[in-house]
Order: sequence, then structure tokens, then C-alpha cells
Amino acid sequence: MLPKLDRTLLTTYLRPEWPRAILLALLLFVGIGLQLANPQIARTFIDRAQAGAPFERLVSIALLFIGVALLTLAASVTETYVAEDLGWRTTNALRADLTRHVLDLDASFHAEHVTGELIERIDGDVAAIADFFARFVVQVLGSGVFLLGVLVLLARENWRIGALLTTFTLVALAFMTQGGGFVGVRARALRQASADLIGYLDESLAGLPDLKTSGADAYVMRRLLQYLAARFHRVQAAVMAGSLFNAVVGLLLVLGTGAGLGLSTTLHRTGAITLGTIYLVFRYTSMLRQPLERLTREMNSFQQASGGIARVRELLATRARVVDGPGAPFPSDALSVELDSVSFAYEAEPVLRSVSFRVEPGEVLGLLGRTGSGKTTISRLLFRLHDPTEGVIYVGGTDLRDARLDALRARVGLVTQDVQLFQGTLRDNVALWDRTVPDARLAEAFAELGLDEWLYGLPDGLDTQLGPGGRGLSAGEAQLVALARVFLKDPGLVILDEASSRLDPATERLLERAVTRLLHGRTGVVIAHRLHTVERADRILILEDGRVAEFGPRADLLRDPQSRFARLLRAGMTEELA
Repeated sequence: MLPKLDRTLLTTYLRPEWPRAILLALLLFVGIGLQLANPQIARTFIDRAQAGAPFERLVSIALLFIGVALLTLAASVTETYVAEDLGWRTTNALRADLTRHVLDLDASFHAEHVTGELIERIDGDVAAIADFFARFVVQVLGSGVFLLGVLVLLARENWRIGALLTTFTLVALAFMTQGGGFVGVRARALRQASADLIGYLDESLAGLPDLKTSGADAYVMRRLLQYLAARFHRVQAAVMAGSLFNAVVGLLLVLGTGAGLGLSTTLHRTGAITLGTIYLVFRYTSMLRQPLERLTREMNSFQQASGGIARVRELLATRARVVDGPGAPFPSDALSVELDSVSFAYEAEPVLRSVSFRVEPGEVLGLLGRTGSGKTTISRLLFRLHDPTEGVIYVGGTDLRDARLDALRARVGLVTQDVQLFQGTLRDNVALWDRTVPDARLAEAFAELGLDEWLYGLPDGLDTQLGPGGRGLSAGEAQLVALARVFLKDPGLVILDEASSRLDPATERLLERAVTRLLHGRTGVVIAHRLHTVERADRILILEDGRVAEFGPRADLLRDPQSRFARLLRAGMTEELA
């Protein structure tokens, strides 16, 4: 009996493919009927030949035997094709759902799982259960019908032979159903070791520049050998367990075949059965190997897939801590921002403590503070990557927990100092593969940001290839692409998270002009370490140890020589906030 969720997985992903599943079952049962018929034809040929039947009659029986064999082969080939097609269709649908589920999980989940591990769970684990989707139920059902058919036909020929081989078959089935657990345990351990290895490789390759510059090559290789050794031992244990399982079933089949032949020989000597019936018993006894070996293979495959199934079940059962609200709307113009007694902690230590402030629509907030004071955390809360531990966040007067996540993120834009560019054209990187956005709109966005000269300076304009094999962009140029992305979706709130902290002067001037145009008519939150970055701010918020140290209009704080902001200006903001 399959676990409940495993049956749910089967019905969920096989239901849309029911025509192929029915075709697969029909092909399987047609093949079973043809396989059971051919030994009967061969028995008839032997008995007729021994009885001296005419040559023409024997030729027609032989041609019938060949025809049935060819039809059996054709059904088998077609069944294999349909099964593979069904398996990949269903597992690709499962991969898509797992990917969507992982994308919907909040930032706390992704902080706890490295990218490589998630790739292995979405692709590797699903690949491990592809045969489970494509063949398991049909093959197990078909093998059961085939076994029953062979045993019934053997018992019909002679009840003693039928009873003997039924006993061996039941012993083999009992071992297969009760003795496969040790294979599954080792298979699950292997899947986990593979995920750990992939996760470590992804983490190491992502941090390659830091590892190389710090001379950590020996450490990386030592850890890699540890992961490889762990996976090797898991592979060894899983393969040996599967081989032992198959060997025991094979031994039972050999014993059953020998016993069946011995009994048939004895019955033939007494005249109870013909020579053709001996051949029939031999063929059917040999054919018992096929469904039993198929069942063994499927059970072995299921035990190995059980690790992937358990991990898929675990991943699908993971629930996001941040969930969609009922769908409260946002205003269509610039959005206000208000935090009301907001506290937040990633783990035990609070990052924000009772933070309260309000920014009116169309205003720009300059957000300052030392590293670790909570500036970036506020930007993540505004995107609702996390929910506050205490307090409420309003954007456009709407409690973020009452809004839908896609509606919120459509109305809020973010530009950071680390911009992710994707392999593809500049058009793809700005429109993010949305083919409904015309080139004229993209060119207009660059022109409105004052970046049209930069765009036309690229070798192929919007068709310029970026990423591996294409044009490499500097950090500043990548941020120009990010600004165009944000401008294109026309948000009501723009968050700039230290977006100009490490640029060359020429690119920085170009970026500053683009930022000015982007913020026009929109609310802005500018997180910065540098003085000139907050010159455009209407209000200043200074955080210290997760608390509001100072908040007010920038002009008022400038006029007050005792304000923290004024002291920062006199001391030099970069040094003071470092």
C-alpha cells in the first residue's frame, strides 16, 4: 500500500495525462496476453509434430508463433515509449510546481538552504522518482495480472505443478514486500548525501573569488573529499543492498524453476502430461521470472525513489511564514510609508526595536545608520520578504498583511549595489522576458532616465548579449539596467539600497541623473553611507542599534547644529558611519 501523499502525488500528476496512462495500461495488458499465448502455440506445435501432423499445418503454426512474437515486440517497444513520455510529462509538471513552491517560500527558508541543495531537491529527487510516476502502478498491476495468469494456466495443466510454483511465487513475493526496507533506508541516505555534495559545490563556486584571494584552496579540497567520501559510502551501501535484494529473489526463482522441471519430468514418465506440456511448463516457469523480476525491479526502484518522495513530500509540506493577504488595494500614484512600533528579529537577537516613522507620498527618505543597524532589514520588510515580529507596516495606507504579495511587489521597486544579470539580451534583462513589452517602450524608458546615449553606445543596443559569451557590464552599468527595470514597471515606491556605494565618478554621475528622474513623482527610500546620496532626501532617519536615533525633515536637521545629522555632516558621513 502506497503512503497517502504518494497516492496523492500519483493522482494529481497522472490525472491530466489519463489518455496516455490508459494507453500504457492497454499496451501492457495486450503484451501480457500475447506473451501468455505464445507458449500455448509452441506446445501445440510440439504435440502436433510428435503426432505426425502435415508439414503445411506445422508451417502455419510456426508462422502464427512468429507473428505473435513480432506483435509482442512491437507492443513492448510502444509501451516503453509511452511510459517514458508519460514519466517525463508528469515529473516535469512536478518540477514546475516544486520550483513555484520554492519561489513562494519566504526569505527565512532560503537563508536556511543553499541553492545547490534546492537544485538537487527540485531536479535530482524528481529524476529519482520519474520511473515511479511512469511505470510503478501500471507495472505492478500488470505484473500481478501476468503472475496470476501464468499460475492459473499452470494449475490448469496440472494442479500439482500449479501448487508447487505458486508456493515459490508467494515466498518470493513475501520477501519482496517485507525485505525491501533496508534498501529504502540506504537509498534515502544516498539522496541526502548527494544533496549535501551539490549544495557544497554550489556554495564553493559562488564564493570562488573570496576563497581564491584568501588562499583557502586546501580547505575547500579537504571538505570536498569529505563530502565525496560520504557520498561514496552511501552509494556503496545502496548498490550492495539492491544487489543482495535481487540475488535473493533470483535464487528463489532458480529453485522454483528446478523444482518445476523435476516434477514435470516425473509426471511425463507416468504419462500424466505430454512432451509439449513439459515445454509449456518450462516456458511458463521461465516466464514467472519476468513478472517477479519486474516486481523486484519496481520495488527496488520504489525503495530508491522513496528517498526522493520523502524529500519532495517534506519540501511541499514546508509552508511560507509570509502568506498572501485578502487583497487590499494600493493607490495608483505615489505611496506613503509608515512603520508603527515595528520590531523584528531574524533569530533571537532583535534587529529592529519599536521603529516608528512616516513618509508622505512623493517624499524621499534618507535612511542612515551603521552597518547592522537595520537599514536593509527595513527594505526587506517593505517588500514583505519577512513580517515584523511586532507592529504594523503601512504602504499607501494599506497594512501589508492585507495585500496580495504580487500586487505589493508590482508597486514597489528595488535597486541594490549587487544587481543580478541573466544570460540573454539587454531587452530580456530589462523586460525580464516579457514579450508583450515593445522595443519602443524600452527605448522610451532609457530615454526618460537619460540613458539613451549609453544605450546607443552598446554594440547592438537592446539586442546586446549579456552574461557568458556576451558583453560584460560594470557594476555601475548593471545598476543602470536595474533602474530601467524598476522604471518600466512604474512603481509608487522606490527603494535604493546603497545603489551608488562603489561606482566610478563618470558612471555615478550618469546614475545620479537617472535616479533623480526615477524618483520624480514617486516616494523614495534611499539607504546610504555617502553624503551626496541623501542630498535629495526630504526626510532623514538615522538608526542606531535597531532604534530610531533621529527622524525629521532634512532642512530642519541641517539648521539644528546639535542634531545627529548635522554632526555627521561636520564629521564626514563616511567615516562616522563606517
